[in-house]
Amino acid sequence: MKASRLISTALIALALSVPLALMARADGDSIPASPNADQVRTAKLVHGLLSDSRYAYRPRQLDPAMSADIFERYLESLDPTKMFLTAADVAEFEAYGPRIGEAIRDGDMEPAYAIFAKYKERVAERVTHARALLKQDIFDFDGEDRWIYDREDAPWAADKAELDALWKQQVRNDWLRLKLAGREPAEIRKTLDRRYLNQGNNTAQLDGEDAFQTFVNAYTAAIDPHTDYFNPRSTALFNQSMSLSLEGIGAQLQKQDDVVVIRELIAGGPAAISGKFKPGDRIVGVGQGKNGPIEDVVGWRIDDVVEKIKGPKGTQVQLDVVPGSANLDSEPVRIVLTRARVRLEEQAAKSKVLTLPGTGGDGADRRIGVIELPAFYQDFQGRRNRDGDYASATRDVARILGEFGEEDVDGVVLDLRNNGGGSLNEAVELTGLFIDTGPVVQVRESGGRVSVEGDRTSGVAWDGPLAVLINRGSASASEIVAGAIQDYGRGLVIGESTFGKGTVQNLVDLDRWPGSEEKRFGSVKLTVAQFFLPGGSSTQNRGVVPDIRFPVTVDASEFGESTYDNALPWTRIASVPHTRYGDFKPLLPQLNVLHESRIAEDPEFQWWVEDVEQFRTERAKKYVSLNEAERRAEREREDTKRRERQEQRRALGLPLDPLAEESSDDGLQANERDIALDTAREKAAEERPDPLLQESAAILADAMRLLDNDRQLSAQVLPESTQPGSWAR
Repeated sequence: MKASRLISTALIALALSVPLALMARADGDSIPASPNADQVRTAKLVHGLLSDSRYAYRPRQLDPAMSADIFERYLESLDPTKMFLTAADVAEFEAYGPRIGEAIRDGDMEPAYAIFAKYKERVAERVTHARALLKQDIFDFDGEDRWIYDREDAPWAADKAELDALWKQQVRNDWLRLKLAGREPAEIRKTLDRRYLNQGNNTAQLDGEDAFQTFVNAYTAAIDPHTDYFNPRSTALFNQSMSLSLEGIGAQLQKQDDVVVIRELIAGGPAAISGKFKPGDRIVGVGQGKNGPIEDVVGWRIDDVVEKIKGPKGTQVQLDVVPGSANLDSEPVRIVLTRARVRLEEQAAKSKVLTLPGTGGDGADRRIGVIELPAFYQDFQGRRNRDGDYASATRDVARILGEFGEEDVDGVVLDLRNNGGGSLNEAVELTGLFIDTGPVVQVRESGGRVSVEGDRTSGVAWDGPLAVLINRGSASASEIVAGAIQDYGRGLVIGESTFGKGTVQNLVDLDRWPGSEEKRFGSVKLTVAQFFLPGGSSTQNRGVVPDIRFPVTVDASEFGESTYDNALPWTRIASVPHTRYGDFKPLLPQLNVLHESRIAEDPEFQWWVEDVEQFRTERAKKYVSLNEAERRAEREREDTKRRERQEQRRALGLPLDPLAEESSDDGLQANERDIALDTAREKAAEERPDPLLQESAAILADAMRLLDNDRQLSAQVLPESTQPGSWAR
């Protein structure tokens, strides 16, 4: 069983995703003895959807086997690394196992709350132990000790003594990382003590709502890997991520110690326009309206602070802010902002143009337009309201394609790497930008009925050469687009095999049945159908296999749909009639020869291959050495390699890596770094050399050149083409 689950998310501009142990409420830290009325009602509604109705694609009855499954997943979600609970704890919990199904059906949270309370108790004990270890003389690193960080398949620790031994090695590794980064012992001790204390404080503040959501999601995960329960707040964040917009001040926030800190200002938002904020500024108080009382928010969890800051556009909010350069106990500056609707451009489609010099007998340069699409977003409410400016991946890509036409680009690469999906409707409409009407995806419901979703609008936004770049992180809607382009022979698909998520989810509002005007019960994202490509093949489990393959970064056994123990198997159905614009099989041998020849001489690509192999080797070990000399030698090799590559770039006239001078490991967690510097580092990373994108553009240019120079081959590969340079008509 894998603990990780694929989550398609956009960057939330007013909240960062944080692990369970960092989510802490300001208004209470106790686990109640019994659920509230809304939680009882919610549990019954979720059960009705997933186990007692025809809504779910593959409903499961809450029988003893299901109860055992939920029990195991609940423990896994609380303690995935098995670093807090002991085998004795788990044995004690097993008494609840047979009651799990009945508890969900009846809204009885007593088993969930009892387990969660014990988890909190064990975290507190481990934190106390870790802090005590910092005072001991255990930080010599001359032996052959190892820290085994991958404990997913490890048994539960037999007792506290075994946990003590595990934590000793983890604390020693934390210390060694900071030591290798050049920190002195006193600073290391202070940093780690604060780290463990924060973990303990945040976990101590977890409450019944956290226990409830975690427990219900153990149930949804037992149904299938992509069914999730969202409480009302999580539902709002999910909708926000899909719409790429929010109503608030336009700032990305981060928790640092006990304070919420501004990480980044969103261009065009009230905070940025005011000119009164900088990354690293700390928000210590929030008040509503121009003169409302200020609430001290120090020590609050981040989503509670966000809830106070967000609000309808046109309303005002007061913020008490301590500049990042000042001591936290300094007098705060009070700033009043008027909230506005802010577009989250960070996850919107972006474009650039690459110029590839001509080769061989063809001296003409090729201009390749690149569209980077991180997600298939759509503002559903804006579309329903017929808002002419609603966010839409298809609309943004269509606009970019129009700009490419004006700029006379020769070909287009659609970059879907790490695009986890989003709106099915957007996937269909976006594919329609490249084909002239026809089916895009077949959707089979639980009863077996198959419907066809397709492009019904005549004409194309781009009929020229096209390539789609994918990797293992490309999932769901990305696989629909890449698979349809491949089935139509509309373009080349390049990269790695995709994730393999071939199911369709709907977001069901649980407030629709009680008819509540308030948002009380949340929503369920549940699997309602399986999709198939026009040719009849499912992408489920197998994913989309590219025409030109790059080296595999992560094995299918480690990441992807195939790692889920309850994922649907691959299958196929009948194909539906659709145009075959091209057949690239006769072209692929030549493209592969040119590709292999080019990357053999491409230092950036070869460095990437080396790094992938090294990553895979290290990942397979599942441990790190605690010998200082060995670790220091590894670090020095990495630093030397990075410097030497940068010098080779200079000598060859290649673009430099803006992060080449950065330390390989500073030993810090994300919330411990200087926020302004860390944000600048993230921005610089966007400018790092991207040999895979460059090579994809070169492969597309090769295809264009080969087809332009060989009419017989062109007629074989593009039988539908009637115009030079067109791959779609």
